[in-house]
Amino acid sequence: MLPFTCIFLICILGSLSSFARAAFNLSLPHQHPDPESVVHDVQRRLNVSISRRQALSVTQKDQCLTGNPIDDCWRCDPNWYNTRQRLADCSIGFGLGTLGGKGGRIYNVVDSSDHDVANPKPGTLRYAVIQDEPLWIIFSTNMVIKLKHELIFNSYKTVDGRGTTVHITGNGCITLQYVQHVIIHNIHVHHCKPSGNTDIASSPTHVGRRGKSDGDGISIFGSQKIWIDHCALSYCTDGLIDAIMGSTGITISNSYFSHHNEVMLLGHNDRYLADSGMQVTIAFNHFGEALVQRMPRCRLGYIHVVNNDFTAWEMYAIGGSANPTINSQGNRYTAPVDHNAKEVTKRVDTDEREWADWNWRTDGDLMVNGAYFVPSGAGVSTQYAKASSVQPRSAAYIEQLTFNAGVFGEPREETGSFTYPGSATGYSSTGTNSGGAGPTDDGNFFGMIFGSAAPPPPTPPPLTSMASTFLSLLIIFVLFSITHHDAQPPLLLLL
Repeated sequence: MLPFTCIFLICILGSLSSFARAAFNLSLPHQHPDPESVVHDVQRRLNVSISRRQALSVTQKDQCLTGNPIDDCWRCDPNWYNTRQRLADCSIGFGLGTLGGKGGRIYNVVDSSDHDVANPKPGTLRYAVIQDEPLWIIFSTNMVIKLKHELIFNSYKTVDGRGTTVHITGNGCITLQYVQHVIIHNIHVHHCKPSGNTDIASSPTHVGRRGKSDGDGISIFGSQKIWIDHCALSYCTDGLIDAIMGSTGITISNSYFSHHNEVMLLGHNDRYLADSGMQVTIAFNHFGEALVQRMPRCRLGYIHVVNNDFTAWEMYAIGGSANPTINSQGNRYTAPVDHNAKEVTKRVDTDEREWADWNWRTDGDLMVNGAYFVPSGAGVSTQYAKASSVQPRSAAYIEQLTFNAGVFGEPREETGSFTYPGSATGYSSTGTNSGGAGPTDDGNFFGMIFGSAAPPPPTPPPLTSMASTFLSLLIIFVLFSITHHDAQPPLLLLL
């Protein structure tokens, strides 16, 4: 009996080991196998753009080249409005290769209304974003689109606000769930509130019941290849941008964030292993007035924060839990007056004995007004050797690189005909949001219908639960073998 018991134990432990390896090597669609090479490519592109700018004579300095590789890619063409889709070739970082509506027809939004969310009217933005075909969406004139409920996108869409002033506000705001290849460019997104418990179209042929949304400005849920560029976001009930539930291949660039508490969340919760494949580039953004925390707040994935200008926070700038990799390069961090909030970083609800091994690195960052970044883990030695083989451009270039952050030609602060109720709509100096169940709450995510009627991707089984089951079976088997020497093992009785 003893030899059989040993063989059986070896087989079970081998199976458990295989399961553990599989659980910790989850791979998402569009997850890059070598994130360090992506970081290297961002630095290379940036260095080329700045070097080209520096090579100009003094009398040429006022021409289009800025040193920002995204803007220099398309703005130097005086006829850019005739070649709008060239923008899709200009992304960098983990969102590189996001197609949006490239190759599709131009769709012109001529109607700012949003009356029927289950059967949207042709000519509206909602009608455009749910179509099955690739579309490059532009706007006929300046407009404010006040949403009745969340705006659910289909894949392969570009929302291109260049040449007009477009505000998206109201209930739900932008929802990217189980979709791929979406570009959102040159749009104001603000004053977004929770909504739902209604039927909403997510494709031309599918209308589904939606639960209550959180009131995010842009919600990225189980989606890949997303690029958000030159947007201005503020005053939302929950996050300005949240990316969770297996989202990856994301670049957030050249945008302006202000007047908000919990700015950006990357990762669903500390136990959702699929988010270990999340890869996000945050580049050339301006984190401005009246921000409190989460710029971003990260879990599990690889986050590259490069050449951003952080001019305000009340609690911290970059936070995380569950061992995310954070690579901070060439940013400017300006600390608040509060002596208790000088630290850029915050390990959320984690003991130092645990986070000491996390890979958090600062490289070429400029610390202003007493700001300091606490690095940890391999980030202080060899882990980032490849990413650092091209040195990040000094944060001295921040003014130049982020000069046009936000919507082109528009004031960075939301002004004009909008009346802002201040802290009552999502921003509070006490660090609380008004309304909305955030992703850290037990929100009813799967009670909603997402994307284009696509079923949710399978949730990875919790490792601890499966391990407990195997160990319980092992204990039962061993006890049975010891106490019943002549009986067949219980698992053989089932064969």
